[in-house]
Amino acid sequence: MGYSCRLKKQTFEFDSLSEVLAKASEEKSGDKMAGLAAGTALERMAAKVVLSETTLEEIYENPVIPYETDEVTRIIYDDLNEFIYKEIKNWSVGELRDYILAHETTGTELSRISKGLTSEMISGAAKLMSSIDLVLASQKIRPTAHCNTTIGEIGRLAFRCQPNHPTDDPEGILASIKEGLSYGSGDAVIGINPNNDTVESVTKILKMSHDFIRKWEIPTQNCVLAHITTQMQALKRGAPIALMFQSLAGTEAANSDFGVSKGILDEAQYLMAKYGTSTGPNQLYFETGQGSEVSLDAHLGVDMQTLEARTYGYARRWKPFMVNNVSGFIGPETIYDGKQVIRADLEDLFMGKLHGLPMGIAPTYTNHMQADQNDQEIAGMLTALAGANFYMGVPGGDDVMLSYQDTSYHDDASLRELLGLRPLREFETWLEKMGIMEIGRLTEKAGDLSIFN
Repeated sequence: MGYSCRLKKQTFEFDSLSEVLAKASEEKSGDKMAGLAAGTALERMAAKVVLSETTLEEIYENPVIPYETDEVTRIIYDDLNEFIYKEIKNWSVGELRDYILAHETTGTELSRISKGLTSEMISGAAKLMSSIDLVLASQKIRPTAHCNTTIGEIGRLAFRCQPNHPTDDPEGILASIKEGLSYGSGDAVIGINPNNDTVESVTKILKMSHDFIRKWEIPTQNCVLAHITTQMQALKRGAPIALMFQSLAGTEAANSDFGVSKGILDEAQYLMAKYGTSTGPNQLYFETGQGSEVSLDAHLGVDMQTLEARTYGYARRWKPFMVNNVSGFIGPETIYDGKQVIRADLEDLFMGKLHGLPMGIAPTYTNHMQADQNDQEIAGMLTALAGANFYMGVPGGDDVMLSYQDTSYHDDASLRELLGLRPLREFETWLEKMGIMEIGRLTEKAGDLSIFN
């Protein structure tokens, strides 16, 4: 079936729904590199017009990657609520957008209809939204989850304390953990990216972080962001894991390159329920980001934003505690500059939350991108306004192991103060007991590591 639109005395023809979705996207360097982007602003507008008039049923009948050939597609369709889908299948994408943004539409109503939406439908609605639309829509949706703490409650903003060290030195990691906690960062998770991905090294870091958390009775969870199969081996050998991590993508081909599949994730969820140290029931942590499929040449002719939406459709099957978007980390080949980072962050936050996921945002950038701290801070403030559930806490905002820029412990505190937000409930009680926080504000003990002596 062909799709066409006439604008400014020009007729634009699109051969497939996948092409319409791609060319309706806001400009991204990865889509241009893959030959998928609109050639002009007018062509992009024509694609948006066609998309706005396309019915949800048309999208349902034409997944961008066939059900028969792709595990991600199968999970999205198999988990769809057919009853709800049939209620809304005659809506156009434009009508879906208007319903989402209508003043009278509540978050509860959006959570319900999301169960009848495929990821391509959610992606399509996002493509018709401006930045302020994405913020307004995201604000309405408040997914929550529980590991040892509860994330996503109204008025709360959490942070992952990210105490990475280039040689996995325990003393260096511990010093960074203490600094992060002293600024109120760490209620989402104390999550360490290991330099050494062996079972032995990962187990050592897990035990060290677990013992520190127990000693100081900190209501949080530990995680070492090794490959999921390494973590599973460590867990089977008795390593204390509260939250298990894995990166995900929006095609089976890309997930295969990541070394992950439905079978592996099912086993990980089972093992965490059986041997994990956290209360649960949400014990998995996923990271995603626009561009991973393009960078792996596993995009299959689908645009980055739609693939990111499909990643969320895949992720929601396992009911994770956290999903973190790191689009800017992937690099300028996929997200070129600050403007693209900000747009991707807003799109991904909305799409993830409409999928029912407790979304965090890492407004990251690398030194070879055309982005800087100003872009990062704008993205952070906008997504915080939009109701992101958590951010990263990186010492000085500069990760010494992964060599990229992210939100710092100081940024974390500033975002809470700007919007009058508090740490997660259990964690705030602990901060007050330690004298680090009073009535939602940091005390003079912030940054003082001696409180842990």
